[in-house]
Amino acid sequence: MVFEKYPFEKLNELLDEIVPNSSYEASALTIGEPQFDTPQFIQDSLAESAKYLRNYPKTAGENFLSESMIGFVEKRFNVKLEQNQIIPCFGTREVLFNFPQFYLFDKVKPTIAFTNPFYQIYEGAAIASRAEVVHINLTKENDYKALLDDETLKKCDLVVLNYPNNPTSANMSKEELAIWVKKALEFDFVLINDECYSEVYFDEKNKPCSLLEASIHAGNSEFKNVLVLNSISKRSSAPGLRSGFIAGDADILKSYMKYRTYVGCAAPIPLQHAAATAWKDENHVQVFRDTYKKNFELAREILGIDIPQATFYIWLKVDDELEFTKNLYKQKNIKVLPGSFLGREGIGKGYVRIALVENAQKTKEVLNRLKDFMND
Repeated sequence: MVFEKYPFEKLNELLDEIVPNSSYEASALTIGEPQFDTPQFIQDSLAESAKYLRNYPKTAGENFLSESMIGFVEKRFNVKLEQNQIIPCFGTREVLFNFPQFYLFDKVKPTIAFTNPFYQIYEGAAIASRAEVVHINLTKENDYKALLDDETLKKCDLVVLNYPNNPTSANMSKEELAIWVKKALEFDFVLINDECYSEVYFDEKNKPCSLLEASIHAGNSEFKNVLVLNSISKRSSAPGLRSGFIAGDADILKSYMKYRTYVGCAAPIPLQHAAATAWKDENHVQVFRDTYKKNFELAREILGIDIPQATFYIWLKVDDELEFTKNLYKQKNIKVLPGSFLGREGIGKGYVRIALVENAQKTKEVLNRLKDFMND
């Protein structure tokens, strides 16, 4: 298998021989990793559960963890799941990589479609599955909304959407996602939505919906051919807990659960206790949302950008994303990620992704630095 270099490896190579301006503190706006301490009550739960390190974890996870996730889904999306409709997982990256290999294994000529630009694990899964790839190109012209014609959908076995979207910050409504659900049923492909940014939103009256809600809206209350993934990494500033879930079609998940017993991705029980504590609480999530909203208010004030509905990314239009990235690093000691590293077929060219994951003070300083660079 030959995998493409990861975007951050490409970035390191791009900037390798550049000496940044040491007059400024180094600022990395590249990675989608919250730069805030995991809330103390979650840390305390982890410490108090350390005694369970003596026990092997179950592949399916402990009931208290899946119940906390079911409670989250019901409270947040008003969708009541049964135990056989959800599987806790060791973060969502491992699922995004191994689920396509599981599901596409018996397909003679497997085809996977996913949004472009994208989280590169989608492409890695396609390569590992020996699947033909269809890129669902997201552009300014289509408002970064996922669209594919019926003739293409007919040959798809698996479609991966990502809304709220990384890196464009775009979102799709319940009605728009319901159209995808109907297509999944009509053409019998499995539809996944990667919803890991669903909780980083800024308007309580305009919260991102889940594909599960859209499935019910489309009359598919059993979630046939429909799956969603979510995680507490962004939501709770706890990527190290590696806690996520895949939920939806119970028939597919039953077979996938058997497959997972061979994968060996069970989360240690202390991590499960801490994760369950995080999934049950909403107050700390609002604190993080308020912080990210303040960062975007600063970005609107300093750079004149619109505040997105969700995520903590700016998808910034520039003339030449590679030259912009190199010169910004050289002159202002700021790292951003070229959009072309996140896309294929020319998608992402002329954009950079900026992650606003620091506190307001640091964000204001670095955005003013960025503005000075752009004005120069």
